[in-house]
Amino acid sequence: MKISDFNNLEQVVAYKTIEACCAAPAWVKAIIAERPFNDLNHLLIEADKHWHTMDESNLLAAFLAHPKIGDVESLHKKFSNTKAIASNEQSGVTQSTKAILSQLAQQNEEYYKKFGFIFIVFATGKTAQEMLQLLQTRLPNSRAVELKNAAIEQRKITELRLKKLFKDQ
Repeated sequence: MKISDFNNLEQVVAYKTIEACCAAPAWVKAIIAERPFNDLNHLLIEADKHWHTMDESNLLAAFLAHPKIGDVESLHKKFSNTKAIASNEQSGVTQSTKAILSQLAQQNEEYYKKFGFIFIVFATGKTAQEMLQLLQTRLPNSRAVELKNAAIEQRKITELRLKKLFKDQ
């Protein structure tokens, strides 16, 4: 999609389009309100600026739009609306052993119970083993630290998805 096309979309269509990149409602509304964008760089600057203003409820809404790391079936079923833009984000998991996937599932559940949201990591280019190590490293953190870590990872994911969405620039 071209930025000029996005600038001219109706509100509802623009909302659904950009929501595939990040599901924080306040962020999506802010991005829609910033139109028109001059180019992708302008959009990325505004996206980052608005991301840093998100409160906890918006962060959690963004996190909720992700499948658990390693839950490839969930990725395909529950998140079909982001399939095109999120493809290959967890590709490192598909080439993993059942033992690693089992550990990821168990540790993901521990993480969720402790923090109240799923483990968010910029998975692109990472193996399942690397993601498991990151999860294990972050699990001892406080909720406040993890909320901040997850927000940083979400920002990276959002940026990648925006670049994919507007790759025709």
